[in-house]
Amino acid sequence: MSGVPFAILRHAPTDWNERGLLQGLSDTTLSAAGEAAARHWYLPPPADGWRRVASPLQRARRTAELLRPSAAVSVDSALREMSFGAWEGRTLAALRAEGGETFAAAERAGLDFQPPGGESPRGAMARLGGWAAAVARAGEPVVAVSHKAAIRALLALATGWDMTGRPPFKLDWRSAHFFLADRDGKVRVDRLNVSLERGAGSDSPKGVP
Repeated sequence: MSGVPFAILRHAPTDWNERGLLQGLSDTTLSAAGEAAARHWYLPPPADGWRRVASPLQRARRTAELLRPSAAVSVDSALREMSFGAWEGRTLAALRAEGGETFAAAERAGLDFQPPGGESPRGAMARLGGWAAAVARAGEPVVAVSHKAAIRALLALATGWDMTGRPPFKLDWRSAHFFLADRDGKVRVDRLNVSLERGAGSDSPKGVP
């Protein structure tokens, strides 16, 4: 199958993750548990030898720095999280309770779900498609550390999922996900849910299409 491969994973946990708060572009740090987790994550081959890049948000940069084997990390703003605007620092439960049917309708918008002052998944998908096209043009495989909503947008780009129902594959947020990028910005799923545990290898990834 043609295309330039890349792997992407979500940053390790933060205190906001543990409290169920929407982070978006809020520049939160890894929690103590997140730091400990990232120190024990090992990139599976062949990604263990690929160039490493991260979102500019410190929770992603720090995760990229702690991944083993150690490597230099560059930053690319295209990998940033989707902005949740005025909803950052809130829980979905609180927003649903306060917003009622108005918030429910916003959630049903799928790719066009857009928080006040924030970014829609469709916008994030276009941004990540541009990033993938640049990876393909450079012709060099990379490992990217990004964020949950951004990776969901990437999955939508790769599969045609419109985000109005369940995703086509369940992603493990403590695993690496492999895709193939084309020069026109198209992205295809390669392997999903590849373990970051040492010695787990990549022979039996879960969620492969």
